[in-house]
Amino acid sequence: MNVLNLDDFSTEEINHILDLAEEFKNGKKVDYQGKKIVSNLFFEPSTRTHYSFDMAALKLGCKTQNFDAGNSSLKKGESLYDTVKTFEMFGTNAVVIRHVENEYYKQLVEKINIPILNAGDGTGNHPSQSLLDLLTIRQEFGKFEGLKVVIVGDIAHSRVAHTNFKIMQRLGMTVYTSGPLEYKEEGYNYVDFDEIIDQVDVVMLLRVQHERHTEAMKETVEEYHARYGLNSERVAKMKEHAIIMHPAPFNRNVEIADDVVECEKSRIFKQVQNGVFIRMALLHMVLGENV
Repeated sequence: MNVLNLDDFSTEEINHILDLAEEFKNGKKVDYQGKKIVSNLFFEPSTRTHYSFDMAALKLGCKTQNFDAGNSSLKKGESLYDTVKTFEMFGTNAVVIRHVENEYYKQLVEKINIPILNAGDGTGNHPSQSLLDLLTIRQEFGKFEGLKVVIVGDIAHSRVAHTNFKIMQRLGMTVYTSGPLEYKEEGYNYVDFDEIIDQVDVVMLLRVQHERHTEAMKETVEEYHARYGLNSERVAKMKEHAIIMHPAPFNRNVEIADDVVECEKSRIFKQVQNGVFIRMALLHMVLGENV
């Protein structure tokens, strides 16, 4: 079983993953006793996703390997397939992969005979991030149906936005997007941030991804923060029960003011914590839930 794209999972399966993650949060114990090995193959930099998968595996009693792309045979021209196949032949039981190429996994799924967990593909999909976002929202509101969300920022380059937009709509949420027009994406329900902020239950901010841009951002940092950043004045306009989310890493005082990161409405670090529980659920699901 692979975890590649949330389109592959039914609503019932999504809720099962969230339920299992909640069980881990509440103290569920699983111990593979070092009999399973999880290899983290990150071809792009990562802190939260990489090391929460690593922590999740360790909490399940698995052994882990953490691939160092910068000191690997990639420097000698080794292909993605050959790298992953090598880890399969080493005897690893599952691979967690992040790669710059959209849908990189299509070249692997019929050739690799161990579970693949997609930790992010280019600007396309980020299933485990969306699942931890859903868990955080469900913990807060107890439901999805009828909630309103605005995702603000660099929509065009964001795998988080692309994955969340689809799955949140499927679960009955109304999803808007906002941000600079040059990063707007057609079909993604674009609105003015200041006109929608007092109507939504969730404000989800996105990092400005300078590394994916082919040209310089039109706004300066100060202009971006003034037009699209979440500051205390905009927080004051939010609904009483509304929450703030961000997949992180965040640029303080760009998309979010420093004093807002850990304000009362912020659930940003709760998302980080939930990432471990979601990834425990995913690993347990692909390694064998009957253990």
